[in-house]
Amino acid sequence: MPLEFRFPDVGEGIAEGEIVKWRVKVGEKVKQDQVIAEIETDKAVVQIPSPASGKILKLNHKEGDTIKVGEVLVIIDSKQKIKEERKSTSVVGDLKESSYVLPAPVSKTASQKSSTVQVLPSIRNLAKELGVDLTKVQGTGSGGRITEEDVKKVKGFKTQDSKPTTSNQKPSIQKKYDMWGYIDRVPLKGVRKSIAKNMVESLRNTAPVTHMEMMDVTALAEFREKDKAKYPGVKVTFLPYIIKAVVTALKEHPFVNSSMNEELEEIILKKYYNIGVAVDTQDGLIVPVIKGADQKTIPDIAKEIEQLAEKTRQRKLDLMDMRGGTFTITNIGSLGGIFATPIINYPEAAILATGKIHQRPVIVDGRILVRWVLPASLTFDHRIFDGAEAARFVNDLKKHLGEPEKLK
Repeated sequence: MPLEFRFPDVGEGIAEGEIVKWRVKVGEKVKQDQVIAEIETDKAVVQIPSPASGKILKLNHKEGDTIKVGEVLVIIDSKQKIKEERKSTSVVGDLKESSYVLPAPVSKTASQKSSTVQVLPSIRNLAKELGVDLTKVQGTGSGGRITEEDVKKVKGFKTQDSKPTTSNQKPSIQKKYDMWGYIDRVPLKGVRKSIAKNMVESLRNTAPVTHMEMMDVTALAEFREKDKAKYPGVKVTFLPYIIKAVVTALKEHPFVNSSMNEELEEIILKKYYNIGVAVDTQDGLIVPVIKGADQKTIPDIAKEIEQLAEKTRQRKLDLMDMRGGTFTITNIGSLGGIFATPIINYPEAAILATGKIHQRPVIVDGRILVRWVLPASLTFDHRIFDGAEAARFVNDLKKHLGEPEKLK
């Protein structure tokens, strides 16, 4: 019996993915949980397992195509019953017979209906912004799913009568020049598209301000050299010490380790410390998260940074590796940068950009000495805390970096 396997809603506003590679061919027999495709979504390439055993009847998209949540990914000839499962990566979607009809809904209260309405998180957020009650919206999407047009129509927005171009339709021919000369066109997709979306979301939902400071880390530079000999086989960079110092400062300044809940108009103070570390890849910055950084030692963090960075560059990160962050660090110093105005990794309250650690003359007790210094830039959400608290946080961070022997 033909079964339609649809690209699943993996949550957190993810609405589409790009098919990187098919692992099966039409006519091939597959087993349940066998990987059938690799799809890039939300900065990660995830492996999509088959929800049932059977024979592949049709691949509905080509490699490189963008597939929307809810669109049929593949059709499988299988005798298994319809079933929905959840894996660690939350990428296994629903399996439906091609002739399957949704049963009529049972009468529920408004609050119950709101939680069961078929709608993507991004559409739910749009409805919230426009003040639209989703329980009163008739969905026109696949399986009765509510679309962006459905929500906007309720508020009187004009929508296009024609159907939007799908990923399988070829765009109109674009000229290779403008009035000034020849040009190249680069499609905005994959990681770069996700970054663009997240950056705009951050600027739309925060009031960013940047505080900058130059920190003396001479003691840390000397201490690190001793630790490198103490931990052979471990790549001990400055970053593990910075992470430990950040965590110590976050404990002293809980509002820096928080987020804003606009709906309830309250600030959520996090009592756990998950530190995101921005990794530069050929596709853009990707931020894996070190969970429970306060409970890990310097060598433990150093090993985890190296492992996550390698997984990031090979695009083998699990989606959960990038979630749950409470504070982010981005190292612009690796490319020679000094100061920056980093954009907050929303919904976090702040992000720290570390510049290039270098030597420069510094006046110490009336004497000019050559010291190792670390430029630091803290961008914070001014809605959550103000500049004075940002300065106090940075001052304490500087103090902890100056006492590396206390960083455990």
